[in-house]
Amino acid sequence: MFGGVIPNRPFRPQPATARDKLLEAAVRLVRAQGFSATSVDQLCLEAGVTKGAFFHHFPSKEQLGVAAAQYWSRSTGEFFASAPFHHEADPAVRVLGYIDLRIALISGPAESFSCVAGTMLQESFATSAAIRDACAASIGANARALEDDIAAALAARGLVEPRAVSLARHVQTVIQGAFVTAKALPPEAAAPAARESLGHLRRYVELLLSEEPSLAA
Repeated sequence: MFGGVIPNRPFRPQPATARDKLLEAAVRLVRAQGFSATSVDQLCLEAGVTKGAFFHHFPSKEQLGVAAAQYWSRSTGEFFASAPFHHEADPAVRVLGYIDLRIALISGPAESFSCVAGTMLQESFATSAAIRDACAASIGANARALEDDIAAALAARGLVEPRAVSLARHVQTVIQGAFVTAKALPPEAAAPAARESLGHLRRYVELLLSEEPSLAA
């Protein structure tokens, strides 16, 4: 892995407004116990705001869920956009740098590194189209952020397969799957297992993007 992969900035800004405090509370509670198990009362207590403040900003818990997915997407997108790997000249190194960063961020119990959008998507895909679409947009944005670098790396090595859009989606699929399976393990085993899964992904991508152009069919 590359050294110094984590940006020198907070993952998410310190919440200042009641709305942001509720969204940050949603991040913590959804990671810890899921969206369905999280009540409006719990959100208000965690955020330190009144129920009146909640309904001033969000007409319903579902609208809070949509906003939480968007908040998560915006803050994580800004964090990854500031990562040092973007300064690497070789697009393959940038792709591997992204995976290295995802591995480096995995520590502690599953609720400390799992994806808010992925968690809510699993719970709400059949019950809330609004939350499903917001979470899908969040995960899709992470995939799209990789597509240009993957396409450039494939082209530089004379590879026409896999398609960049497919490989970018696969990277996110493995990440989300690693988070889900980690939740089935004891807290002390969750992070090592998730890192191991992403390590397999890294080796696959490294082998793929290290092929000599003459070997490409």
